Amino acid sequence: MKKFLNKTELSHHLDAVKAKGNSIGFVPTMGALHNGHLSLVEKGLSENDLIVVSIFVNPTQFDNQEDLVKYPRTLDADISLLQTVSDTSIIVYAPTVKDIYGKHIKSQSFTFDGLEHEMEGAFRDGHFDGVGTIVKRLLEIVKPDFAYFGEKDFQQLQIIKKLVELHHLPVKIVGCAIHRAEDGLAMSSRNTRLTEAHRHSAPFIYKTLKSAKVKFGTKSAKYVTEWVEKQFKKQPLLELEYFIIADTQTLKPVKRKSTKKTYRAFIAVYAGDIRLIDNIALN
Repeated sequence: MKKFLNKTELSHHLDAVKAKGNSIGFVPTMGALHNGHLSLVEKGLSENDLIVVSIFVNPTQFDNQEDLVKYPRTLDADISLLQTVSDTSIIVYAPTVKDIYGKHIKSQSFTFDGLEHEMEGAFRDGHFDGVGTIVKRLLEIVKPDFAYFGEKDFQQLQIIKKLVELHHLPVKIVGCAIHRAEDGLAMSSRNTRLTEAHRHSAPFIYKTLKSAKVKFGTKSAKYVTEWVEKQFKKQPLLELEYFIIADTQTLKPVKRKSTKKTYRAFIAVYAGDIRLIDNIALN
């Protein structure tokens, strides 16, 4: 498996690949890979000749520096896991912070038509400036035909689609279904940091989302939101940060349901000091 640590060498190699008429897919990650990431890679391989997987813990999208320090870095294990999918059709790009940012580790400022102010944007200061900065930079380096993102970070997915639209980037963004453990917990690199007790409690998040979806069929968003909040008050190991039912296009909280719109429920929960997010389509 080819591995590149330098953007210049990677670009030269990919230019040669594209010159032969090959299509390139791209899966950006922060490492600590799991089966959810592999599902994105497999989707990409089914639609492209080659997949580039970036492994880079981006410092500018962490509003909590302790979280950045604790974020797992497992490059060798990540490469071994990718080799179980393909040893010849995957390229790993594992840059240093300097290779991406040079001497100045700083985000650009972005506007995404207001998408950045909802949900995660309201709770994580500067987060989507960091996301926009790194994704735009990586897309400019890799120049893929397609890029694959999981729907677990649905708000991020919508923002990246808006980024590509606003900056006229020549890539198609593909959203992929949330990959879950057998008990329903959405796959996340953070899951490895859960204590045994918190891991046992965490599937309650998806269980509650499924119940909320059923209730939303006949009840108002306000009723469903209050019901979810009551359920989490009964969970001693899980602390609800937010539960929001939003329009999938604007990401603004719904006030009155419309049959002409689609909605999604979004949730953020603390299991100890580990923050977990999830979402579910409601109609």
